[in-house]
Amino acid sequence: MKIARLYTGKDQQSHFEEVELSFDAALAVQTTALQKANNVVFRLAPVGHAIDWHPAPRRQYVVTLAGSWEIEVGGGVKRLFKPGDVMLAEDLTGRGHVSRVVGSQPHVFMTVPLAE
Repeated sequence: MKIARLYTGKDQQSHFEEVELSFDAALAVQTTALQKANNVVFRLAPVGHAIDWHPAPRRQYVVTLAGSWEIEVGGGVKRLFKPGDVMLAEDLTGRGHVSRVVGSQPHVFMTVPLAE
C-alpha cells in the first residue's frame, strides 16, 4: 500500500515522497508492522479553511475520511488528498506546508500521533 510521506529536506523545505507499507503475507489477513501510537483524534475543517505555512506539530498519520484537502510544499508543489488517502506527516522543522480545504464539503480527518 502506498502512502504519501511529508518530510523536511536538507533545504529546510517540505517535500512529498511515496512510501510503501508492506504487508506480512504469512497471515490470513495481511497486516503491516505494528507501530506505537499515543492517541487518535477526529477533526472537521470547514469549507474554505486554510492554514498558512506551518510544520507538522508531531509525527502523525493523517487519514482523510470525507471531503478533500490540498497540501502545498516547497517549490509550489501541491497534492490533493481524498477520502481513504493516508499521509505520514514528518516535516517537523523548516518552513512546513500549507493546508487548505478544497471543494464544497468540510474536510473530516483522523490524526494518529506516533509514539517517539
